[in-house]
Amino acid sequence: MSQRIIITRDHVSGILTKDAAPAARCQSGDTVVFETRDCYDDAVVSEERPLGDKENAIENPATGPLYVEGAEPEDVLKVEILNIRLRDWGVMRSSTVCGVFHEDYTERIARIFPILKRNPKDDRPAGAVGDSGAAGDFEAAGNSGAAGDSEVAGNSGAVGPYIQFDDKLTIALDPMIGVIGTAPAGAGITTDTPDSHGGNMDCHKIVAGSTLYLPVNVPGALLSMGDLHALMGDGEVLICGLETGGQVTVRVSVVKGQQAAVLPTPFLSCRGRVMTIQSAATLDEAGDMAAKAMKDFVKAAAGKDNFEAGMLMSLLSDMAVCQVVDPLKTVRVEFPLHVLETYGYRLP
Repeated sequence: MSQRIIITRDHVSGILTKDAAPAARCQSGDTVVFETRDCYDDAVVSEERPLGDKENAIENPATGPLYVEGAEPEDVLKVEILNIRLRDWGVMRSSTVCGVFHEDYTERIARIFPILKRNPKDDRPAGAVGDSGAAGDFEAAGNSGAAGDSEVAGNSGAVGPYIQFDDKLTIALDPMIGVIGTAPAGAGITTDTPDSHGGNMDCHKIVAGSTLYLPVNVPGALLSMGDLHALMGDGEVLICGLETGGQVTVRVSVVKGQQAAVLPTPFLSCRGRVMTIQSAATLDEAGDMAAKAMKDFVKAAAGKDNFEAGMLMSLLSDMAVCQVVDPLKTVRVEFPLHVLETYGYRLP
């Protein structure tokens, strides 16, 4: 029988490395809760102090690592994201050195947003503001696309957390995980950087109800995660999303053999689509890598030749930028899962 394990926000690091001592151990199939800090190490708590109140704050602290018994190199770690629970506020901050717009700012500016919860009994149209105005813990859960009393499903605004951006605009939230990865086989990689191990991919499709497949490079995999965003658009162009802390509940399982070999990690299943995620020095390079990884996967999963797989890719795949602000840039390529299932493929 699987057990439930909690890794508290005391166990954080700014690097994913094979040398890290495990914060917890689990069996394949166990459910684990990761309590996370925000990307500023919970240091920015006032708009008047945008540089934060903590000396030596960790950039993008990741909670972990989790040692998964039985996970060995060449396996794949399946991470089912069951639930994301947010704290009741988020923060955004400009930068004078990074991000697409950094030259537009001569000083750092911070904005703190209370995360509000729409009353599920409120039958007003999406975009209307709820009456309570009280912030609390809010969850994103499940993969059905239907929202419950404390859930968010997409950006419909029908039920779930939202922010009041200004006196005219409310924005529904779609919580996601910015940093999630396993330990690399070689030198450690800082948590501000995405790579083949995962890391700071900032893919806004890594939401509750999705399943992420990551490489196992070292015994136990050593899974860590953090950098929750209550909402983030593709590109993360300012340099941040709506940064927040919270709790992530996942189920971890070890995938072995041919089922593992066919998956081009990092690999994501979300809302009826599968996605290859690749990071490189340029967007061109990352895009080429993600497209080629998906084409190879489609060939293997659907049993197609090079030309047929290329046609399916050109007809049905979508390429999108995840982020342009990290040391490596990240691109994903999406493909409809039902097409692969038509040919008999099933995700492990």
